[in-house]
Amino acid sequence: MCLAIPAYVEQLTTNNHALVNISGIRKEISLALVEDIVPGDYIILHAGFALQKLDPAEAELTLAMFAEISSINRSP
Repeated sequence: MCLAIPAYVEQLTTNNHALVNISGIRKEISLALVEDIVPGDYIILHAGFALQKLDPAEAELTLAMFAEISSINRSP
């Protein structure tokens, strides 16, 4: 099973990489598969690679659903 998740691009780094934020976790990822990414964009992240740029409203909705699922799973 594969899982791709939304990530917020905080800054561009060297060699076509970026620093992203995934629910408070910061990670450097590759932008080799996408073009025209700038800080403030959301991307779909899978296995350390950005797969595509994501609409901010869609990203926020998806992240909210993940948070809701996580809170349900923590309930006794």
